[in-house]
Amino acid sequence: MTTETSRRLRADAARNSGRILRAAREVWAELGPDALLEDIARRAGVGIATLYRHFPDKAGLVRAALDQSFAEDIAPAIERALGDDDPRRGLATVLEAAMSTAARERNTLAAARNSGAVTAEASSRFIESLTLLARRGQQAGLIRADLVPDDLPRIMVMLMGVLWTMDPGSDGWRRYLALVLDALSPGAATPLPAAVSLARAAAEGVSGSAW
Repeated sequence: MTTETSRRLRADAARNSGRILRAAREVWAELGPDALLEDIARRAGVGIATLYRHFPDKAGLVRAALDQSFAEDIAPAIERALGDDDPRRGLATVLEAAMSTAARERNTLAAARNSGAVTAEASSRFIESLTLLARRGQQAGLIRADLVPDDLPRIMVMLMGVLWTMDPGSDGWRRYLALVLDALSPGAATPLPAAVSLARAAAEGVSGSAW
């Protein structure tokens, strides 16, 4: 009986946690990154004490909301990309999934920046997948040979930067993703200046690589 009760309590807690995270993403999308936690609790149908019991501070809530978004939208794209015989197409798949998610979750990302929830560690799985796909593309002659791993987080920052120049919900970012993908192709490539390593402070503040 005790075991069954414990399982039920854990299941209830997991449902509450998932409901809070989904509500947070909805409220930030509608009200902006500075929306009150009370608004999130109300949307989730729980008391503010329940929200704090699951997420003691906003940074933890934002980080978990980004993790939920990553698991739902970006992780499946990474799995598809890694199984694709064409690594350039796989790279495009991951970049498109990341940009599509970021466009939808732009206020969640803003909340993450504001609360200090974005770190280099948090984005490592995403960047590692880009690095692996780019390396495969280079080996296949589909990605320019002079691309280095440090270029990838910077490219993401460049792409993410266009989101803030467009109205929410716009898919205008697709134009710039197409330009970047063309630039990664070896056919039209011209020699690049020497690569410069990411500074530590910059690496930890790469807002475009929240995943």
